[in-house]
Amino acid sequence: MYRFLLTPRWWGINVFVLLAIPFCVFMGSWQLSRFEARVDDHRTAKARAETDREEAARPLAELLPVDKATVGKQVTATGRYGKQLLVPGRELDGKNGYYVLTLLRTDGGEALPVVRGWLPGTADAAKAPAPPSGEVTVTGSLQASEQPGDNGVSARGGLPSGQTSAISAASLVNLVPYDVYDAWVTLDTADGGMKAVPVSATANTGLDLKAFQNLGYTGEWFVFAGFVVFMWFRLLRREVEFARDAALGIAPEETAPSGARASAQEGASTPVR
Repeated sequence: MYRFLLTPRWWGINVFVLLAIPFCVFMGSWQLSRFEARVDDHRTAKARAETDREEAARPLAELLPVDKATVGKQVTATGRYGKQLLVPGRELDGKNGYYVLTLLRTDGGEALPVVRGWLPGTADAAKAPAPPSGEVTVTGSLQASEQPGDNGVSARGGLPSGQTSAISAASLVNLVPYDVYDAWVTLDTADGGMKAVPVSATANTGLDLKAFQNLGYTGEWFVFAGFVVFMWFRLLRREVEFARDAALGIAPEETAPSGARASAQEGASTPVR
């Protein structure tokens, strides 16, 4: 009855199943490990953020370039405020508003983007407080350049003059006539009655859409493994049923799979004793 399993067709099916199941399980386990790694990074980032706020501020030069170890660290920089820009479409405490971003011209000639605070409503340059004049020393949390489309950062263009969608050197270098640091700072205490902007999560460490995509892919790969097993048993059951029906003369021989016909013919040619 089960000799059809030795046919070339079923050898191919069996080899495919034996390879597909471990592959699906491996891929599902890998996606799950990526999700767990993001969870661990998220917990570590939150714990580090609390520690960073208690540490003494360090000069900007000591913390560049920005990476996972330095992002969120307290930093201090001295210079003079220059061009001011608005960053629309930013939420804080469940309300829509915008950041007030001012470029701090340092002694080295480069400008450090400083988010001086957040205001509710539609971006309006007239409502944004003017930056302090003269030389100032700012203290805040160091942040990595934003990437449009990540962590709620808008990727839309065509903004009015004096606005930018992302806080990054790549975006700002086209708006100001001087070099810009590949980093930015959010002040611990906002200027002019604005609300201070909290530290953003480090890239690829938050429980964002990508993290839950990994969790979804985990489920998909295990479902694929179960589907392969289900289809194998279904094909096996169909072959067995065809073989039995053909042996009893119930089903026409030409409708049965080749393996089932062979089994039926062999069973029919065996004399009954």
